[in-house]
Amino acid sequence: GPIQSNKTTLIAEVSDWVHSIDRLKVARRLSEQRPDGKAPLNVLVQINTSNEDSKSGVRPNAAPELMAAINELPGLRLRGLMTIPAATTNQTAQREPFRQLRALMNQLSDSLPQLDTLSMGMSGDLEAAVSEGANIVRVGTDIFGARYN
Repeated sequence: GPIQSNKTTLIAEVSDWVHSIDRLKVARRLSEQRPDGKAPLNVLVQINTSNEDSKSGVRPNAAPELMAAINELPGLRLRGLMTIPAATTNQTAQREPFRQLRALMNQLSDSLPQLDTLSMGMSGDLEAAVSEGANIVRVGTDIFGARYN
């Protein structure tokens, strides 16, 4: 889920990476709360490629403005984009949000040349994600097994 504002102090103090920035308020708090002497916090902006209201993330058309603002924050190092698409076993449907994210990063790379990270894909769709350019995938289910509720 989205980062809660009351958790930003701990995250800023102990984390090296945050993969789920979707609001400028949270980004500002993380930057302000990053301890002096620590390297800037590596961050990815979470993009809601499925346009599902139940998913966190900024809509693709809002990403350029948010990312430009984050890029100015001294305590953060903007590295790229992350998405968690709608679950599907259809391989063609799996690729579309990954293509969309890669295209968005290509579009943004002119104004933000430091972007080097696409975090997308999980155990069930990692092949599609990697083939579309992912360099971080989340494979917890393959390692630890399915979650129990």
